[in-house]
Amino acid sequence: MKDIDMQKKTINVDHQLQYVGNKGKYIEKTKTDAGTRVLPMSEEVYEVIKRVLANRKKPKIEICIDGYTGFLFLDKRGMPMMPYQWEKRFQHSVEKYNKIYRVQLPKITPHVCRHTFCTNMAKRGISVETLKYLMGHTDISVTLNVYTHLKLEDAEKEIKRLENVEKELKRCAR
Repeated sequence: MKDIDMQKKTINVDHQLQYVGNKGKYIEKTKTDAGTRVLPMSEEVYEVIKRVLANRKKPKIEICIDGYTGFLFLDKRGMPMMPYQWEKRFQHSVEKYNKIYRVQLPKITPHVCRHTFCTNMAKRGISVETLKYLMGHTDISVTLNVYTHLKLEDAEKEIKRLENVEKELKRCAR
């Protein structure tokens, strides 16, 4: 929780919780210097974090891992949520949805959400340097070639948008 600044609406990213069977739970620094960053919260993220903080049950014992305490998301036992637990939650949600609806969802993981975020930001026209920073990538080619999934209809939409801008500029110049 100390990595969340609700006044500035930012989230500090400089470490991650890991688990390896023989080593157990441990804290690891980000893989690269670019991975260490402070992220601004959108208003929607701010409201969600505010709600999570308000509803977070204080654990009987505050777990300490490599000097870190105050983990935001805890499981039923009061232990910090691990990545595999999030994957299971996503899997359960998709299975539940697919039992109800005819149009089936594919496998969705937290990592897939990174790809979706990156693609959606690119579609909205965010600068590539800003997107690279938000994603924590050292190389822009990773952001653009691996995480951004644009299609023909995206290119067509962008061409139409630019044509409309050009028409408007010509109209204003008269």
